[in-house]
Amino acid sequence: MNAPFTYASPTLSVEALKHSIAYKLMFTIGKDPVIANKHEWLNATLFAVRDRLVERWLRSNRAQLSQETRQVYYLSMEFLIGRTLSNALLSLGIYDDVKGALEAMGLDLEELIDEENDPGLGNGGLGRLAACFLDSLATLGLPGRGYGIRYDYGMFKQNIVDGRQKESPDYWLEYGNPWEFKRHNTRYKVLFGGRIQQEGKKARWIETEEILAVAYDQIIPGYDTDATNTLRLWNAQASSEINLGKFNQGDYFAAVEDKNHSENVSRVLYPDDSTYSGRELRLRQEYFLVSATVQDILHRHYQLHKTYENLADKIAIHLNDTHPVLSIPELMRLLIDEHKFSWDDAFEVCCQVFSYTNHTLMSEALETWPVDMLGKILPRHLQIIFEINDYFLKTLQEQYPNDTSLLGRASIIDESNGRRVRMAWLAVVVSHKVNGVSELHSNLMVQSLFADFAKIFPTRFCNVTNGVTPRRWLALANPPLSDVLDENIGRTWRTDLSQLSELKQHCDYPLVNHAVRQAKLENKKTAGGSDSATTECGGEP
Repeated sequence: MNAPFTYASPTLSVEALKHSIAYKLMFTIGKDPVIANKHEWLNATLFAVRDRLVERWLRSNRAQLSQETRQVYYLSMEFLIGRTLSNALLSLGIYDDVKGALEAMGLDLEELIDEENDPGLGNGGLGRLAACFLDSLATLGLPGRGYGIRYDYGMFKQNIVDGRQKESPDYWLEYGNPWEFKRHNTRYKVLFGGRIQQEGKKARWIETEEILAVAYDQIIPGYDTDATNTLRLWNAQASSEINLGKFNQGDYFAAVEDKNHSENVSRVLYPDDSTYSGRELRLRQEYFLVSATVQDILHRHYQLHKTYENLADKIAIHLNDTHPVLSIPELMRLLIDEHKFSWDDAFEVCCQVFSYTNHTLMSEALETWPVDMLGKILPRHLQIIFEINDYFLKTLQEQYPNDTSLLGRASIIDESNGRRVRMAWLAVVVSHKVNGVSELHSNLMVQSLFADFAKIFPTRFCNVTNGVTPRRWLALANPPLSDVLDENIGRTWRTDLSQLSELKQHCDYPLVNHAVRQAKLENKKTAGGSDSATTECGGEP
C-alpha cells in the first residue's frame, strides 16, 4: 500500500490509558466491565499497552529493512522471557501511569501482573541468557531477531504427591497470548525422511514428508528507547488438516493421525528422550526450528538485497548451544540445492555467518546424534555433514601429517561410540567465533574439551561472560532496592551495570545502610518472611 493514510497514535496519559483499557475489554475481548474477571482485565491491559508498543515496533522494522547494517539472528530452543506486562511498562516508562489508570477503575496493577501466565518457552539458564540477549540488543538499538519454538506446553506444573514430584501439563496459552501476532502468510515447509537421488554431482532430496511452520511474532522492547526487536516463534501445523475420507468412514482417530503427528513437534519443550521415539521427536523438533528459521532469514535477506551474493556481509547467525547447530547443514543445503551455490562457496558463507555459544564442558552432556537416526530423518543433511568432515580432516592431515590420533579426536563423526555426529564439533569447525559463558568456563573449554581445536583455530575462541538484564533482574525484581540505588547513584545503572560500583563510596553512610536494610525488610515482608537475596551495602555491589 503506497497511498497516504492517517491514524491517531495512542497517547500515554492516565486518562487515555483508562479509556483504552476499558475499550479493549469491551470491544476486543467482548466482556462487560461489570462481570469481567481479573484475567480479562489483565488481557485488556495487555492489549492497551501493546498498542503503545506497536507503532515504535513497526517503525523499527521499517528502519531495519532500509538499513545496510548487518542483521543479527539469534537461534535458541529456549527463551525464558518471563511475564511481559511489567517489563513492557518499565521499558515504556508508564508503570505509574497504568497503575493510576487501573486504580481509577478500582483495580490493582500488582494483582493483575500476578495473573499473567509465565510464557512456557524455556526453563533454565539457556533461556534466561537468550531473553536477556534480546533485551540488550533492543536497548542498544542493534537490528536483531530471535528465533524459537512456540511450545504448547513449554514447562510443567509441579505437584508433590506422597513426597514425590508429579508433573502435569502447563498450558500457558490457556487464556491466549495478547503479545503475539500470528503471521498467517509467513509459513514454510519443513521436510523429513525421504531419500537422496544422485544426478551426477548433484543430489536431490526426494520422497519427503512435510509439515508447516507458522510464524508468531512478539515485540521485544528496548529500555527507554524507540528501538524494538522481534522474537519470532514457530508453531507446527499439518500440511493436511484432516483425512476427510477416513473421517466420513467413521475412522475418526486415523482421520487426524497425520495432523497430530505433525503438531507434536511443537507440543513440549525437550520431549523425554528415554525412548527411541522421544529422541526422534527431539531431533525433528530441533530441525523444525532451524529449517523454518534459515528459510525465513534467506527470504528476508532477498527482500532486502535482491541477491544472495552478499549474504556473508549482511547476516550473522548465532547458535545458543548445540540444539540449533543443524542450521549449518541446512544453510548449506539451501544454498547448494535451491540457490545454485557451489559447495565451496556455500561452505565459505557458513564459516563467515555462524558463531556458537558453548554451555557445558561435560562430555556426557554434549549433544550427539546416531548416524543411523540422522540418515533416516535428514539424509541430505547427513550427507553434507560427511562432506564437511571429509573436507576438514583432509585439511587437518595436511597441517598435522605426523599426528594421526588428532584426526580421530577432531572428527565430527565419533567412530568409537556407535558412529555418532558430535554437534559441538560441527559448530566449532564451521563457526568463526566460539565463546564460553564465563572467564573460568572459557579457559577450561580451551584447556580440556576443545583443546585440540584451540590448537587448530587459535583465534576462534573467546569469552563472553553471561550477564542478566538489570531492568528485569533488579529494577523489576527488587523495587525497594532500586529506589535506594536511584537516590544515591542515579538511574543510569539500568543500562550500565558497572555504575553499581559507585555504591562503594556510600558504604560508610549510616542513612544508606539503613535504607538498604529497610529494602531488605520490605522484601522479606512481601515474600512472606523468606530470606531476601539482596546484600547489604558492606559487600561487593
